[in-house]
Amino acid sequence: MNLLQWFNQHAVSFTLILAYIPLIATVVTTIVSLVLVRATLRYSEASDRSLALSREQFEREWAPELHIKLERMSSREARIFATNLARISVLMQMVQMRKLSMAVPSLRYFLNEPLVGGTTWSEDLGKRFFACTGDDYEGQIAVSLTFYAAGRMYRTDWFRFQVQVHNGQLLYLHPVNMSARRVRALEPRNGTGSARRELARDVVERDVVEDAAKSDGKGVTTAIDSRER
Repeated sequence: MNLLQWFNQHAVSFTLILAYIPLIATVVTTIVSLVLVRATLRYSEASDRSLALSREQFEREWAPELHIKLERMSSREARIFATNLARISVLMQMVQMRKLSMAVPSLRYFLNEPLVGGTTWSEDLGKRFFACTGDDYEGQIAVSLTFYAAGRMYRTDWFRFQVQVHNGQLLYLHPVNMSARRVRALEPRNGTGSARRELARDVVERDVVEDAAKSDGKGVTTAIDSRER
């Protein structure tokens, strides 16, 4: 009898507890869902970082990288060397040479030479070298190379060389520095659209402008020779 009275007295409390059970279950479910969402977001961010790292590693491993060198063979002959430092093979298309005092190339000539990764190509420049420098010149010249790789066109930055030519005789030819940046693509991967090709933009263009401005007190306007494919 006492037990029945106790149940009757606490019937309201049990009813209230039973009413709160769905609410507590909803709160717990919400908290668990938020924890799972946060874990999913962290996993997604980690996956994105891992994918970006893998892609960067792949691009670094297979990105084209060419090194250009000019070498004096005799007083009347200079030779150009192009070494493919990457794994991917390339198809060389054009060599450009210019004096640093000029904004546009003094010389362009076209090629159709394949270059396998890890190999070196060379060619005598002959009269083409003196067509760039002239019979008397002392200063720096820059050389760049345009090539195809994996269906895209690339251009190296300008490799600079210190040159002295007197009376049509090549006295010395020494490298100044290496390229400051990697090769850059000149056209989109799908080959569509009109991509501007900066075929004569110098890495040290700003330094040349500043030096010229200091020497004569006048500004120098540089023109970038670009063309559409």
